[in-house]
Amino acid sequence: MTIYALSSGPGLSGLAVIRISGDQCIKVLKTIAKISNPLPRTATLTKFYKQESNEVIDEGIIIWFPSPKSYTGEDVLEFHVHGSRAVINSILETLSKINGCRIAEPGEFTKIALENGKINLLKAESIGDLIAAETEIQRRQAIDIMSGNHGKRYANWREKLIKILSNIEAKIDFPEEDLPKNILEDIKKNSSNVKNEIIKTLDDQRVGERIREGFKIAILGPANAGKSSLLNYLSRREVAIVSEVAGTTRDVIETHLNIDGYPVIMSDTAGIRDAKDEIEKKGIKLALKKAEDADLNIVVIEPKNGYFTGVLRGLVNSDKTILVVNKSDLGTDKIENELERFNPIYISIKNEANLNNLISNIRDKLKNKFLSTEDTIITRERHRQHLIKCVEHLENFENKNDTGDFDKAAEDLRLATRQLGMIVGKVDVEEILGSIFSDFCIGK
Repeated sequence: MTIYALSSGPGLSGLAVIRISGDQCIKVLKTIAKISNPLPRTATLTKFYKQESNEVIDEGIIIWFPSPKSYTGEDVLEFHVHGSRAVINSILETLSKINGCRIAEPGEFTKIALENGKINLLKAESIGDLIAAETEIQRRQAIDIMSGNHGKRYANWREKLIKILSNIEAKIDFPEEDLPKNILEDIKKNSSNVKNEIIKTLDDQRVGERIREGFKIAILGPANAGKSSLLNYLSRREVAIVSEVAGTTRDVIETHLNIDGYPVIMSDTAGIRDAKDEIEKKGIKLALKKAEDADLNIVVIEPKNGYFTGVLRGLVNSDKTILVVNKSDLGTDKIENELERFNPIYISIKNEANLNNLISNIRDKLKNKFLSTEDTIITRERHRQHLIKCVEHLENFENKNDTGDFDKAAEDLRLATRQLGMIVGKVDVEEILGSIFSDFCIGK
């Protein structure tokens, strides 16, 4: 079966790319472009024709990628045509009438590439992340994964476990053979090293997931301090309703933002005060829950209302909080002196004063708290869960290996190895046999 799809973005454009993959590519070329022997990986100017009438649809470029040196590992064609809806629809309609061709499902080109061994599962995921990237830091993370460095780390751990497993299997199946001395000590040492490396990797504050999904920031403070106005300013649009009436925001309002290159999920919350209204009380409860779950809190007050509730004072004492004094254009003489020790940032949303300083502080706070020079290799919850299960199996392996229960220990080691293989999409038990025969010369 041959699949096809518009690979460039929909809508009016100067250029559109239609991708085709499968064993019918040459047939497609003969039908639509009247070309039988295209030059591989060479841009060729040609006309595109309707199948039935031979009417010219457009003039553009074809690029031919013969199997296996293509993105999918199959024969691949690219049509570079003018990006009008009429041209695109006409070519897609012509393709649909060619026997053995069908429209591709979402992500199917990458899925075929994975199945044909052109990419591993990590790279497949990173391609999706790169397409979805909205900030510079997300783009860099996706590119880093695509480079293969992350996969090499997982592969290295996996190879070490396969080596250990081969030793265990040899100990079980060939106890009388000339095996390396101190094999049991080496097994214990090497498995422990891998386990500790994985545990250290897991202790990463979920930075990779945070970058991919967005850092959580909650805006909190008394009613009418300017929380919704701040959200609207950072969003550059009217996300939240702004009113002089206290208690206007009762539910949590969330929006995805790009704060100086950092992906952020910003939450505007209900004003924290002694509320009597039951609905408002629920809103305040939700606000405090957002503060607890947030990576960073921004507490907003105003000069004429510079006091805090006990709850807000507790939040400001946290290292994940930025104190902001809004409406500084009204003067700051009423601000409590005690608050100066929290290094407040004085802003005026009305006058757009000192807001760049606030944005820089948000960026620096996130950078200093979550980003380090060490590589972050976990970018999805799926990766994390496989690593956690791998550690559990390694701990079980060590316990059983210490008691001499090698058969059961070997099974735990297989399961640990399998968990690592599932991260990159590779599970192959034949590798164990290969390691045994290459290292131990069994059957001499």
